[in-house]
Amino acid sequence: MSMASQDSGIKVKICGIRTLEDAMVAVEAGADLFGIVFVPGRHRRITADAAKEIVDEVRQVDGRLPKIVGLFADQLLDEVNAIVEYVGLDVAQLCGKEDVEYAGQVSCDVIKVVHVAESATAADDAGTGDRVRDFSGVGHLVTLDRYVAGIQGGTGKGFDWGVAASLSQAGLPFLLAGGLTPENVAEAIAAVKPWGVDVSSGVETDGVKDHQKIREFVYNARAAAAKTV
Repeated sequence: MSMASQDSGIKVKICGIRTLEDAMVAVEAGADLFGIVFVPGRHRRITADAAKEIVDEVRQVDGRLPKIVGLFADQLLDEVNAIVEYVGLDVAQLCGKEDVEYAGQVSCDVIKVVHVAESATAADDAGTGDRVRDFSGVGHLVTLDRYVAGIQGGTGKGFDWGVAASLSQAGLPFLLAGGLTPENVAEAIAAVKPWGVDVSSGVETDGVKDHQKIREFVYNARAAAAKTV
């Protein structure tokens, strides 16, 4: 079953979790997913051992828990699947140039990042819609994020929301990422009506997760989604 066929309502993903405290705040705030980075060279990356400690503690919390997502980029398939199993991940988010065939061999649900060119518009999406359909058509979820040369995964940069809105109108489910903050997430949801929203740097202060910003982001996303129903 596709992840996107789950229950209705805006989904909120808090990415770049590095500590148990960050994870628990995301859980308590009501995030639907949280992400842990395993991409070599990224400053939010943590080890598989550290991630397993976080995941094992979170799993002991009573009540509804978010899906736990591991971020990877152009890594060996065996490495990805080994980390998925060892850490106990629910989802693998593929942030590089992985194709549909690769995604189909990952041992858990997959989110594929589709990077949107800065020049893309609703009238000319530079092939974004085709790439989204390639993955969503076989049951994978997609995250739309801004393309920045030399950066795999999240960029913290925005793109023309008209591109995303046109895909939403076409019935394609995706997570909207790129430059979202507690201040603009309501506007983004109203304009785009995505399946979900994804944030990392937008809930940080000086490169560190800001717990109040996490709470505000989730609250503002939920409030905005309620108004769009």
